[in-house]
Amino acid sequence: MVIYCLSERLKRLRQSMHLSQEQLARLLGVDRSTISSYESNVRQPPLDTLSRIADVFGVSTDYLLGRTSALTFDTFDLTGEDTALLYNMASELSEKNRRIRQLQAH
Repeated sequence: MVIYCLSERLKRLRQSMHLSQEQLARLLGVDRSTISSYESNVRQPPLDTLSRIADVFGVSTDYLLGRTSALTFDTFDLTGEDTALLYNMASELSEKNRRIRQLQAH
């Protein structure tokens, strides 16, 4: 089975973190050409590598495989208040990054 979402989502996540293919490859313990083959949908990662990719980007394997479009993190043992604080912080960081990108564009 070819996983079409994986190649697109992997590339988008890597670029959003300003990582080169070489940097991501080092994080995962694979060659740069392996990352390139994943992003061009030539190869699919084995399950252990897929799990490591999810860990690096803080997403679920379901997100990488296109089973969900929710880009969320695991709130396992957090209280509702803790979860709300984390989401607020993430929202503020996203807004800050958006403003920085706008300033860089000018």
